[in-house]
Amino acid sequence: MTAAHEDPIDERALSRLRWRCRRGLLENDLFIQRFFARYEHSITPQQAQALETLMDLSDNDLLDLLLGRTALPPPGDTPQAREVLHMLRSRQP
Repeated sequence: MTAAHEDPIDERALSRLRWRCRRGLLENDLFIQRFFARYEHSITPQQAQALETLMDLSDNDLLDLLLGRTALPPPGDTPQAREVLHMLRSRQP
């Protein structure tokens, strides 16, 4: 699910993003760990920015999004954020 013609982020940016994505709830961490295991070598700058936006949410709000209990609130409801949310929720290898 990589945006067309966009190079993935570099290792340093990936490391910073991983650090930024550390959460207080184990449930969120499980979604995030699976995301990085699957997509770490193909995350684009736009996807990284969308993931950062999702990480601005509280742990409980993020978990509600990941479990599909709530929808993305504006102004964070962007095509990139929806794409990353789909990637986070995906159980497909």
